[in-house]
Amino acid sequence: MRATISSPAPLLLSLFLVLSGTVSAHSLGSGPENPVTDLYLHGQVRGGNGLFGKPVAGVEIRVLETGQTARTDGEGRYEVYVPLRLLSGSSITLQVRKAGYQEAHLRVAVPRGDPSPSVERDIVLERSPSRADLIPEERARPRAPALYQAVVAGRMARSPGWPSYNPPPADREGYAHFQENPFRSARAHPLSTFSIDVDRASYSNVRRLLMDGRWPEKGAVRIEEMINYFSYAYPEPEAGDAPFQVSTAVVDAPWKPAHKLLRIGLQAPRVETEDLPPANLVFLLDVSGSMRSPDKLPLLKRAFSMLAGELRSRDRVAIVVYAGASGVVLPSTPGSEQSAIVEALERLEAGGSTAGASGIRKAYEVAVEHAGAGVNSRVILATDGDFNVGVSSESGLVDLIEEKRQEGIFLTVLGFGTGNLQDAKMEALADHGNGNYGYIDSMVEARKVLVSELGGTLLTVAKDVKIQVEFNPAAVRGYRLLGYENRMLEAEDFADDRKDAGEIGAGHSVTALYEVVPVGAETDTEIREPGELRYQVRPGQEDLSSGAGTDELAFVKLRYKEPDGEVSKLLTYPVEDGPGGMDTNTRFASAVAAFGMLLRDSPHRGDATFEMVWDLASPVADDGAYRHGFLHLVEVARALDRSEPR
Repeated sequence: MRATISSPAPLLLSLFLVLSGTVSAHSLGSGPENPVTDLYLHGQVRGGNGLFGKPVAGVEIRVLETGQTARTDGEGRYEVYVPLRLLSGSSITLQVRKAGYQEAHLRVAVPRGDPSPSVERDIVLERSPSRADLIPEERARPRAPALYQAVVAGRMARSPGWPSYNPPPADREGYAHFQENPFRSARAHPLSTFSIDVDRASYSNVRRLLMDGRWPEKGAVRIEEMINYFSYAYPEPEAGDAPFQVSTAVVDAPWKPAHKLLRIGLQAPRVETEDLPPANLVFLLDVSGSMRSPDKLPLLKRAFSMLAGELRSRDRVAIVVYAGASGVVLPSTPGSEQSAIVEALERLEAGGSTAGASGIRKAYEVAVEHAGAGVNSRVILATDGDFNVGVSSESGLVDLIEEKRQEGIFLTVLGFGTGNLQDAKMEALADHGNGNYGYIDSMVEARKVLVSELGGTLLTVAKDVKIQVEFNPAAVRGYRLLGYENRMLEAEDFADDRKDAGEIGAGHSVTALYEVVPVGAETDTEIREPGELRYQVRPGQEDLSSGAGTDELAFVKLRYKEPDGEVSKLLTYPVEDGPGGMDTNTRFASAVAAFGMLLRDSPHRGDATFEMVWDLASPVADDGAYRHGFLHLVEVARALDRSEPR
């Protein structure tokens, strides 16, 4: 019996789904059903004495370029289906590891010209000479086997008898704890104010955890980042208008039909790479000992080499590294000298402790040398976030980042790896640096962040963007903002230009959802109302405000600054109650929101189920491979979760 993929394809299995055929609710086919786009890689793993060694069961085999993972069965056999169209090179790298054996990395040539190539590669593993080489194993999550049973049962046809998957430990990963936004009374709290957020790390990180057979902890699931991971078909701004276009919609809430959903969408103009201003970039790369794992520094080097291939002659890039100390390994170099940039990346080795603070200071020193008007200056920090040496004053580090953002040097943070990802710390650094935070778990995600979305990653079109929604108590009894818990602002912060807020990059779309309880709706949702108020107008009383007597549900206000501006500009949009029909943008965003609530076991999830999420998303998942990946993730989560019947 052959071993099969031990998780149903990490990261964008969806990509090869979309490239290989149509996905339906009863067929999430991959691998053998779609041979045209797959490389079929198989073989046997033996230990010690080459072909005369005994077969080794439970060996993890990972394709570093795409993230596919397999484990050997009792006879040491494995098989992996690798999507050919995701491969840009002529070979792939296999990471092979098991506790008690030395980790191996093998290059496998990819045959070209054959629409469904097959490669057999047997592997020999040597015993580890010491305990220092052992790779710790973790017992599989009890619910993990259900994943494989569910997939075998109908969603993806694979061989039966899949071995359970033992992911690497993640007990040192750091996530911020937060409570979901509660429902608030529109009469007592008519204003809701928050900073926009275009971070996308939560979705790709949650995807990594689920594909590894783990249920993500609540702090890892930030609903606004999961929604904003995807692009939406919002209208772009007209030339000469604001740097983004705003659209709104009001529909029935899928998980609670008596409630409404208010969707607010912002779209920044898409900019071709050639039209971007000159870039002054500093790659700040963590090369400490914790980055040795192949999903960290080796993946990082390949990802940034790919970014180097997108640079133009008018761009400049420097490379600063940090471990026990920090230093410049490549001075600021024109983007046309790509071979020099790539060679500097290839020379990097991991080792030592993590003096992250000194590295950040050094990176800003280098960035200042080539900063100036009309130049997009940015430090791109890539790390697992393990800042464990040299940070004598974290507040002092934040002060430096905030000082440099005032000088026009922004900070983007990219997370890598598993086991000690310091998610909360990395998100906070990006927020203070007027940048965005992403998580990269494969070359496919690296291509999305550093190539497909390069404009948004590198070019800010509006900063300090705030949204304030005033709800009409004559129409709205209560409301709740989905996500943005760590972006909430006081009402008076909205007009305070000293208050920092989020940034929008070129091509970015931003989506926010409110769940609204209309006046008179039959609901079991608890909304804490104030007692009698002497000076406030109650519903049904005469109201002489400008919105009285209208069908307005809410009044949306936005403030933003130009990238180099210090005074904000105001935009306003009245929102009327909608007919309840679901447009494609709101439909998909609501599906992702419901998915996030299920992952968090939210008390506000109402009637949401994974089947409902699938039904919402599948009709509008035909315009992008990433949305197909979302459908796959829904199936993975449903199989891991025991709260839903099978």
